[in-house]
Amino acid sequence: MEDKLKTRLGEKNYQKLIGIDNPELHQFIAKYVELCNPDKVFVCTDSPEDIQYIRQETIRTGEEKELAMEGHTVHFDGYYDQARDKKNTKFLLPPGVDLGLNLNAMEREEGLKEIHDIMRDIMRGHQLFVLFFCLGPLNSQFSIPAVQLTDSGYVAHSEDLLYRLGYEEFVRLGKSARFFKFVHSAGELDQRMTSRNINKRRVYIDLEDETVYTANTQYGGNTIGLKKLAMRPAINRASKEGWLTEHMFIMAVHGPSKRVTYFTGAFPSLCGKTSTSMLLGETIIGDDIAYLRKRDGVIRAVNPEKGIFGIIHGINSEDDPLIWKTLHSPGEIIFSNVLVTEEKGVHWIGKNEAQPKKGLHHSGEWTPGKKDAEGNEISLSHPNARFTLNMRLIENFDTEFDNPEGVAVGGIIYGGRDSDTKVPVEESFDWVHGVITIGAALESETTAATLGKEGVRKINPMSNLDFLSIPIGKYIENYLNFGEELKNPPPIFSVNYFLRDADGNFMNDKTDKAVWLKWMELRSHREVEAIKTPTGLIPKYEDLKRLFREVLDKEYSEKDYIEQFTVRVAENLARIERVEAFYKTKVPDTPQIVFEVLEEQKQRLSLAREKYRDYISPNKLSFTKKV
Repeated sequence: MEDKLKTRLGEKNYQKLIGIDNPELHQFIAKYVELCNPDKVFVCTDSPEDIQYIRQETIRTGEEKELAMEGHTVHFDGYYDQARDKKNTKFLLPPGVDLGLNLNAMEREEGLKEIHDIMRDIMRGHQLFVLFFCLGPLNSQFSIPAVQLTDSGYVAHSEDLLYRLGYEEFVRLGKSARFFKFVHSAGELDQRMTSRNINKRRVYIDLEDETVYTANTQYGGNTIGLKKLAMRPAINRASKEGWLTEHMFIMAVHGPSKRVTYFTGAFPSLCGKTSTSMLLGETIIGDDIAYLRKRDGVIRAVNPEKGIFGIIHGINSEDDPLIWKTLHSPGEIIFSNVLVTEEKGVHWIGKNEAQPKKGLHHSGEWTPGKKDAEGNEISLSHPNARFTLNMRLIENFDTEFDNPEGVAVGGIIYGGRDSDTKVPVEESFDWVHGVITIGAALESETTAATLGKEGVRKINPMSNLDFLSIPIGKYIENYLNFGEELKNPPPIFSVNYFLRDADGNFMNDKTDKAVWLKWMELRSHREVEAIKTPTGLIPKYEDLKRLFREVLDKEYSEKDYIEQFTVRVAENLARIERVEAFYKTKVPDTPQIVFEVLEEQKQRLSLAREKYRDYISPNKLSFTKKV
């Protein structure tokens, strides 16, 4: 093996590789160099010279093109390669292993044979980049080393922006490294340097060997292995070891007397996750993924990433001032599938500037009204267009980002799109009640932009359904167990920014979320009282009135408060029925306590209906003293 590696890598790259004392790693790399058969292999260390080499190669091959702003580049995926390929994303499972009805899976040996057949000689004519990263802070209990093999300079460049460099971590760990493995090839490329054979696009996840394979695709959600793809083996490993891998932001809410309280938050797509984590005046550790562990009876969290692979659609100067400023400043940023103007600037859907008359994007030359081969009009940028950057470019970057101990979690937030049921902010009674009635029961309405039909309610436990690699019932059981032995479990909150009145108008302004966050921060320290309702704890009017004035310099009327925080009994009962039906029909291993807690909530609502009827003003309910 050593002679073959030395021959394929050359002396310089071979010396870099054997600087890591890990025979398993060497065997893995040797196997896929032989199988994929690249023309050239480059082993990337943490050195600035190696990182710069990848940048130069990405520009040289045309996978990225330089833009007018210093450090900015653009990448185009193929016209039909613009999103995660859910159909061809499959778990490879050994005989007898069943992860539940919601997971797309196939027999492991069959899947490995197919992906290896697809990958045989797939890198001929290409250069293979061997990259080392670390998920989570270096030299930490949270750390998971990872090796990425890819023949795409764009993927290599993206991962360097998104993840902590890990070559030295591999050197430090040596034979003890328990690492994730990722193998990717864009496959045969067309004249525009995009994947040609997308009919053979595959994303296969081997949980047994903690390896992810992707072929014949370039779109980041399919190819940037350490992102959502890495969540699957991480969730599986966490389940075995007693910690959690979550689809959550981590942010700091700044309270009275310069106090800082850290919150995690999970929201389905288009429900306010990014806008919450990026609020002016607060600071951010991560916008997407979190690892949670217990330490000395306290939940601590880290962001396994160091960057953002964000949707650029709709970003504008008014609603997203922090990201807007970053995207219009010099710095290393990759734009993908946006419109490039004649001046080598970029434009996207929802950018509040005059629309260009022409430009270049993922379909080639573009002008308004251009149609594709199926007769569909092509928008000026793809709705899933992205930006990739290191979070250090953002002004509200939190100083505790690289703390190897993580940050203590003061509260957990779940948010969905709900037009008629949930109040704007609510706290659960306790950990079990919050996990079940807020997290496991997380429900969100679809929008026209996502499915072509508005108002379809989807249950998405902890906003993590798409990424689970264990049965849903086991996942919820893990959550319930995780709360045990905590000295003071952080409160669990729900937020809903999308409540509408009888005329269909939103009851909340976009900026109101800043107030809900400040109230949650005060509640996490039990510094304000709350009102007990049948479904949870809600704010007192006097506290919100003061916070609206302090935070937004805005008057908040009691009329608005009553409309927003009225308990809608019939709607809440209907919601419980939907949640119960989901778990009875879709999740055969649901823990019995889920149904017991939901039944208790149903009984509280029914008793309240007998006393107050279907719509209960918060002013009719009793105060609880700093519970």
